[in-house]
Amino acid sequence: MSRVGVVGLGLIGGSFAKAYHEAGWEVLARNRSKSVLDFARLSGDVDGELTEQNVGTCDLVLVTIYPEAAIQSITEFAPYFGDKPVVIDCCGTKRVVCEACFPIAEEHGFTYLGGHPMAGTQFSGYKYARASLYKNAPMVIVPPDFDDIYLLEKVKNLLKPAGFSRFSVTTADKHDEMIAFTSQLAHIVSNAYVKSPTARLHHGFSAGSYKDLTRVAWLNAPMWAELFLENRDCLIREVDTLIENLTAYRDAMENGDRETLTALLEEGKRMKEEVDG
Repeated sequence: MSRVGVVGLGLIGGSFAKAYHEAGWEVLARNRSKSVLDFARLSGDVDGELTEQNVGTCDLVLVTIYPEAAIQSITEFAPYFGDKPVVIDCCGTKRVVCEACFPIAEEHGFTYLGGHPMAGTQFSGYKYARASLYKNAPMVIVPPDFDDIYLLEKVKNLLKPAGFSRFSVTTADKHDEMIAFTSQLAHIVSNAYVKSPTARLHHGFSAGSYKDLTRVAWLNAPMWAELFLENRDCLIREVDTLIENLTAYRDAMENGDRETLTALLEEGKRMKEEVDG
């Protein structure tokens, strides 16, 4: 029987545990809160605790906690991994974790890759985990060596139980640049948007647009703050670009400039069509 180790049983790790359990793998897990680990074991999603003694018997180890905690966990497990497991962190930023963990893996002789499952919800915690979370979702992989085709194929096979639809192989730098726009900026905009005084009065006046824009305002603040600060150079650049664009709309309205405002709106519509078909 194949064996997976999962470090962290929040939404991400819990969903991996459920998916691999459903696929017939043995699931070992470690979690900061013992009560969550005990509940996962009682639920049947986890077969036992992941320890220094058994981590080296795993085929795959998924580290699904905050970046700094992931580095600490991988560092602590490093002498015990051995050469069998493929170790993948699933943090939302890649530069900090990969820069720390690639040298650790080389020193101790285990296989490590950066990873980022492109799936989630606005909710966090094991109670929201589900086996289908990653079905048809993309998975980003940051390998230590882009020429190791065998390793990449091995990783894809090891991740099959999760149900990812495609894999993107990239660098940590490129990942963080892209994620600042596709994910982090969206969370900041959503979180800032609901701070309008009008938000408390909107009931009966809102529909799909409001729901779409505010969905991710409900976030895990400590986690996202850590991710934002680790990627602040890329994210500040995106925030500055957004402020510049918003200012253009505001200036057009303040000046009563229908022609410019229409042109700005048409430009945004056209760009949406171009980038998303």
